[in-house]
Amino acid sequence: MKKATYSPISAVWPGEPYPRGATWDGQGVNFALFTQHAHKVELCLFDESGRRELQRIELRDRTDDVWHCYLPEARPGLAYGYRVHGPYKPEEGHRFNPNKLLVDPYAKDLVGSLRWGDALYGYTVGGRREDLSFDRRDSAPLMPKSRVLETAFTWGEDRRPSIPWQDMVIYELHVRGFTMQHPEVPPQLRGTYAGLGCAPVIDHLRRLGVTTVELLPVHGFLNDRHLAERGLQNYWGYNTLTYFAPEMRYSASGKVKEFKTLVKTLHSAGIEVILDVVYNHSCEGNQLGPTLSMRGVDNASYYILNGDQRRYYDDFTGCGNTVNLEHPRALQLVMDSLRYWVEEMHVDGFRFDLASALARESGRVENLGGFFDAIRQDPTLSRVKLIAEPWDLGHGGYQVGNFPLGWAEWNDRYRDGMRGFWKGDAGVTGEMAQRLTGSQDLYGWSGKRPFASINFVTAHDGFNLEDLVSYNDKHNEANGEENRDGSNHNVSWNCGAEGPTDDAEVNALRARQKRNLLATLLLSQGVPMLLAGDERGHSQNGNNNAYCQDNALSWIDWSDTPERTALTRFVQRAIALRRRHPAFRRRSFFEGRVPEGQSAKDICWLRPDGDEMSSEDWNTDHVRCLAALVSGSALPDRGPRGETLRDDDFLLLLNAHHDAIPFQLPPSAAPWRVLLDTTTDDGAGEAGKLEGATYALPSRSLVLLGRENTGASE
Repeated sequence: MKKATYSPISAVWPGEPYPRGATWDGQGVNFALFTQHAHKVELCLFDESGRRELQRIELRDRTDDVWHCYLPEARPGLAYGYRVHGPYKPEEGHRFNPNKLLVDPYAKDLVGSLRWGDALYGYTVGGRREDLSFDRRDSAPLMPKSRVLETAFTWGEDRRPSIPWQDMVIYELHVRGFTMQHPEVPPQLRGTYAGLGCAPVIDHLRRLGVTTVELLPVHGFLNDRHLAERGLQNYWGYNTLTYFAPEMRYSASGKVKEFKTLVKTLHSAGIEVILDVVYNHSCEGNQLGPTLSMRGVDNASYYILNGDQRRYYDDFTGCGNTVNLEHPRALQLVMDSLRYWVEEMHVDGFRFDLASALARESGRVENLGGFFDAIRQDPTLSRVKLIAEPWDLGHGGYQVGNFPLGWAEWNDRYRDGMRGFWKGDAGVTGEMAQRLTGSQDLYGWSGKRPFASINFVTAHDGFNLEDLVSYNDKHNEANGEENRDGSNHNVSWNCGAEGPTDDAEVNALRARQKRNLLATLLLSQGVPMLLAGDERGHSQNGNNNAYCQDNALSWIDWSDTPERTALTRFVQRAIALRRRHPAFRRRSFFEGRVPEGQSAKDICWLRPDGDEMSSEDWNTDHVRCLAALVSGSALPDRGPRGETLRDDDFLLLLNAHHDAIPFQLPPSAAPWRVLLDTTTDDGAGEAGKLEGATYALPSRSLVLLGRENTGASE
């Protein structure tokens, strides 16, 4: 059988400088690449597999530092890359090397995968200093290739669920790990976008009651060389290669449209999709890293370089480099990527990894800098969900509470405050109360509302819930770094034994502590975020940094046990309570006073003897038992049609003490009923009305009581 012969493309037209990347218009393909400091750009065409280079075409047209051409004979599926010629002067910030094939920064699809080798580096590895050597080996055989994409997709009547912020329940999950062991997902679909869109998976999300899934990074990323050499994988994906193409390791079909189908399926179930995105750095690392894309396209434009020694990078991310959003073309790259994922992929919002790095201008964090101004005025991006991880690793990078209006933030003070309270730490009761009521001290000053706080007790980074109550110390030996990696600040408590145990009392306490933390999270003001698998008691054996564990350590275990079933039912019950009662989903902060026309404070904190907490009580280290009396008689918020919202009154009893404590109930004309009780496996409390004026609050427990208001509605 004869091999198909390649007919070289002969027609090369000038084309247009915009849009960037490779754009199929139904008749041909326009190619456009920004590079300010290059003096020659070659477009390299490959066969469908991306293995054999077929033709090089020099881009001769240049407009405003954008090199471009139009190929009328090109079609979707064409594999390509760039070779960019220019000065190799690292001391001046320039690292051009045309021997290195480059992925288009605007590539919307990739073919093939990277194979590590020394030819990927612009300098001679192991030789002289990298700013004095120049590697002439061709990197193309080792590189994935960009691919021209046909973007057409039948969205039909797809609509964004547009869940109001205060009604959201976020569920953070990993596309691969969530379904790799799911028995009802077909084996060939496990660990993929298609697997996540399977009916049994969607049913689990809906039964649980979550409104929004937050996907760990799905932008195309690389496995770090040091991990590959140890037989490990970059499982989390915070090592971005391209900001447009979805990661194909998660695609069962190898098609971009599989991700679109997932979004459409989740939307049809009423579930939003938020992406965890990594625009603060790239996979190219520091001055000793490989030349794969932006470094070879225009290093001095795309990265923040050290002002005194430009061969080095200013690294505010801990990953070797920081993307330079002060440069208009780098900023444009990020903005174009965000719009692409909203307009073309229909996602509902973004969680920005190390978002403080995106705010840096001249090395300082400027919260109202160019990136935030660009988003705020953008008619597309200003209307989607924007969540910041409000810190980076540089000086002044911790910015919790300081992000602009329109942004919500991961609230790590909520995480540490709730962990510390239920652990039994001294002096954290006031902190717990601030976080439970929406963190007004962090967000109220700027005019934000409680839902600016994304509340969480666990996330992908750190202990998951099972390990939080089972380990005092991290156990990251499986990562191969002698347990040096991962945070030592865990605010965890093993309840009396380190790791798995047969001690029934320890296991019962752990189960109750998990319910305490989950109930507190789901009854707090703000937006709760659950970590996938916490509702099933998933453990990582004490590993609090499982970024490189693409195996059963990280994959969710879907096998059923009575304990997992009961915990899942508990979470369902707590979410349903939150959904039914607007008192737990306020759009306004509590005022701690009697609203006009009402007879009771909107919230009142009580001691076990029934008296109101005093300033002295709040400043007493040993206070570990208290209650919040929440009035639902007339909430300050309005319903979707402007109606006055009314709700029941609630008494949230919290006892982090190791002893049971009798609690004096507030006098009430209507009887109190138990709505949620963490001393029972599924949270169901004692049926019927409570008798007597005192409630015996068990040790280390949370109990929610409710009483009806005349005319109150749910």
